[in-house]
Amino acid sequence: MGELDEPSVMDSPVHERIGDSEAFEPLQPSSPAEEVHVTPKKRRKRRGFAWLLGIAALMLAVVFVIDQKPAEETVNAPAKQHQAPPVPVTVAEVSQHDVPVYLDGLGTVQASNTVAVHSQVDGKLQSVNFVEGQKVKAGDVLAIVDPRPFQAALDQAKAKKAQDEAQLVSDAKDLARFQDLMKKGAGTTQAVDQQQAKVDALKATIASDQAGIENSETQLSYATITAPIDGRVGFRLVDAGNIVHAGDQTPITVLTALSPTMVIFTLPQRNLPAVHDAMAKGEVQVAALDQDNTHELGQGKLLLIDNQIDQTTSTIRLKASFPNKDERLWPGEFVHARVLIETLKDAVTIPSAAVQRNSQGLLAWVIKPDNTAENQPIIGGPSLNDMTVVKSGLKPREQVVVSGQYRLRPGVKVQTTPMQAPPLQTSAQ
Repeated sequence: MGELDEPSVMDSPVHERIGDSEAFEPLQPSSPAEEVHVTPKKRRKRRGFAWLLGIAALMLAVVFVIDQKPAEETVNAPAKQHQAPPVPVTVAEVSQHDVPVYLDGLGTVQASNTVAVHSQVDGKLQSVNFVEGQKVKAGDVLAIVDPRPFQAALDQAKAKKAQDEAQLVSDAKDLARFQDLMKKGAGTTQAVDQQQAKVDALKATIASDQAGIENSETQLSYATITAPIDGRVGFRLVDAGNIVHAGDQTPITVLTALSPTMVIFTLPQRNLPAVHDAMAKGEVQVAALDQDNTHELGQGKLLLIDNQIDQTTSTIRLKASFPNKDERLWPGEFVHARVLIETLKDAVTIPSAAVQRNSQGLLAWVIKPDNTAENQPIIGGPSLNDMTVVKSGLKPREQVVVSGQYRLRPGVKVQTTPMQAPPLQTSAQ
């Protein structure tokens, strides 16, 4: 009993700490009985069992989390999808009406008639009777060249004619006397013939005098410079007091007819058949718009197509006539010419903003009755005033998305807002 009660040196805590250096752990204070009965082997078994329990518990927890997460997502997914707010979009209704088809070209305004006013006689410019920019009528006096030399030449021509007429009277009386003498046998035929030649020569001289009078009257009329056409005068290029000549290069002014006026514009060569077809059907309407292509300046009609195509630009020139009563079209002004080729009857149209494009072609987002969006392939036509003709793919009164398409997916719920009506267009319809 004494040997059993005495602890062995090998079983002492000190030896345990020294001999079991690989699994060294600080030992908690314990009672003498525990120190006697707990061996190193038992301690190692206890620690191994505790590690196994911890690992098993950790694996069970991981499996539990993995099994529970998909179930929670499956249960909550419909709720989340149901709670997603609808996508706000702006929509417009597909409409159906007559649509005009236009061809647009860039052109310039050209006056129907332009006259450079020159003097037709030499002399001193006595007066200028117009104000720059003034509208004048044909026959209005624009300027006067000193008429006195031309009046003197006219008077001289008239006097010469009067002199020759008096001489003709005398020679005619002599001719009559020679004829009487010849009848009585006292005169000769030669004398009569000579006197007849004098009378005929004087008649020719008088005719020449009359021509000289008319020439002098013409020269005198040229001294008064009048407007040959109705129009508007430009700048005054020669002032009164200057000597003018019939061969001067600088005109006194330039007179331009503004009503009617012409617009010469170009179209691509590919549009030539369409223009020919339109002219064959009747009068072709042409509208002239300003440089911004927004405000209409006048309505006219197509006059002609040039007789050849410009091969350098592959374009064709056309000329249109405009009444231009209000003179809104000004010579030399750049304008946009819009030619009405045809009118599509009962065409289906949508705003151009609703037309989208993908790898398959054109499409539009359509709002279904359940307020979901669906992309609908379409075949487009010509566009005008932010509206596009749809040849197929849409029906009248359907709703298409014009704003917010980038957030749409097929089947997504939408919240629609009607598009505001555009302002009325002032161009020709």
